[in-house]
Amino acid sequence: MFVTRKAEFSASHVCRLAHLSDQENQEIFGPAANPNGHGHNYVVEVTLEGDPHPITGMVIDLKELKQILEDEIVTPMDHRFLNYEVAPFDKTVPTAENIAREIWFRLEKRFRNSSPSLRKVRLFETPDLYVDVAGEDFASS
Repeated sequence: MFVTRKAEFSASHVCRLAHLSDQENQEIFGPAANPNGHGHNYVVEVTLEGDPHPITGMVIDLKELKQILEDEIVTPMDHRFLNYEVAPFDKTVPTAENIAREIWFRLEKRFRNSSPSLRKVRLFETPDLYVDVAGEDFASS
């Protein structure tokens, strides 16, 4: 059975590489390369897979899952300028793909070798743009 919980956070970022010129960054990242940054209201959906507990019928206590999302995603990222305030984005360009990957890594350690297991992270950067990260994406990592 799958359980999905949603969390939201607002953050700003800039997509640029320090070793490139302004023009090169603009060509690669477009308006997202603006050195002043820009922000998004991110929505993250986290999907877990497990068997319902025989007594409670729950795959996970939803209050516990909400707290994990708060601790691992919302508190560290909400109302932050990701490039300057949230590792690893001081060294990694905070694209939607890289943010989704980082969320996966933060959550995977909480669900490693346990039931339920982490199955998917979906990060919406805008209502019409999202990135999916799933466990098989890291099978060879």
